[in-house]
Amino acid sequence: MPGRDIAIIGAGPAGLIAAERLAQAGHRVTLHERMASPARKFLLAGRGGLNLTHAEPLGAFLPRYREAQGWLEPALGAFPPQALRDWADGLGADTFVGSSGRVFPRAMKASPLLRAWLGRLQGLGVTLASGRLWTGWDADGALAFRLPTGETETIRPDAVLLALGGASWPRLGSDGGWVPLLAAQGVAITPLRPANAGFLTRWSPLLRERFAGQPLKRIALRLGSEAATGEAMIDAEGIEGGAIYALSAAIRETIAREGFAEIRIDLRPDLTEEALAARLARRRKGETLSNHLRKAAGLSPAAIALLREAGTPPDEAGALAARIKAVPLRLDGSMPIARAISTAGGIAREALDARFMLKALPGVFAAGEMLDWEAPTGGYLLQGCFATGVAAASGIEAWLAERDR
Repeated sequence: MPGRDIAIIGAGPAGLIAAERLAQAGHRVTLHERMASPARKFLLAGRGGLNLTHAEPLGAFLPRYREAQGWLEPALGAFPPQALRDWADGLGADTFVGSSGRVFPRAMKASPLLRAWLGRLQGLGVTLASGRLWTGWDADGALAFRLPTGETETIRPDAVLLALGGASWPRLGSDGGWVPLLAAQGVAITPLRPANAGFLTRWSPLLRERFAGQPLKRIALRLGSEAATGEAMIDAEGIEGGAIYALSAAIRETIAREGFAEIRIDLRPDLTEEALAARLARRRKGETLSNHLRKAAGLSPAAIALLREAGTPPDEAGALAARIKAVPLRLDGSMPIARAISTAGGIAREALDARFMLKALPGVFAAGEMLDWEAPTGGYLLQGCFATGVAAASGIEAWLAERDR
């Protein structure tokens, strides 16, 4: 099959990996990026350590994608975590598995990997066209872009891949502006919602003023049958952090259904209720409750304040231990999507065929976070973006081959 002209709109991980695959197959690929430079969110994600993927077995890995597991499984099976590690190592990343099973490049940062990746793409002849805002299609069906000069340019590639991201961190380029453009073309869109986000609660003035920005370390959360461990951060308007993010889908769905969600926070998940009660029973005469909780239960000032938010702590050791192991916290809504780590919702599964092509727009494919799937932090988000980018590139090749027959 002779090389074809392919336009990829969006230069994040999904778009970049698709560009690499298609250029390696001999196609002429142009990456159209709204921002002045590519992969802005990828670089931000790597500031605290670039968590590329996770090393847990695929049987445990796949359910992290919740309702989307079934339709994402072929893509994740074709480009699993080990394939992502091998690819990154081929660019000099020298990946390793951390104590939690998360996979990182040895340098930890995203910038060395991105530099090597962009160098590879340049060597493959991929063109990066920055500062080009996609505005949809013109009256004749050509792709239209607004240039930094304010002028409009149109192109007619042989195939198109949309990899425009969701709507979180809009200052980095992904603002969900593509939603009305595709909806106008008859593409089914599930409403965009914050994922891996914090939630709002009504703190007392004392807690808000004294403890906003303070961490809650080594806690466990539960909502119904779902549980997560890790850390959380008290925010002036609510609570966020890794443990909250792990339950964000369940919390968000409960709030949508019932108007609020009440989670239970275990402030000492490493101790049984009985062991904790035994410690709390040994209280010295005249000792303040705060000192007792700090010394006997090992609670931080922020944890003690959270405990008090649920009402006056019980005096009896057993009842106090039970409260510490299950502090109730009512959550009333999600923090804004602009503050979320990722996005739920997007192009609906039924709008795509098995090749990740939009059924309403033959020759137009989609990948990455703009699709209707979500996953927790821990490497699952990037893995999903890479895997769907690879799958869409394969879908483009298959579609072009069919047209040549």
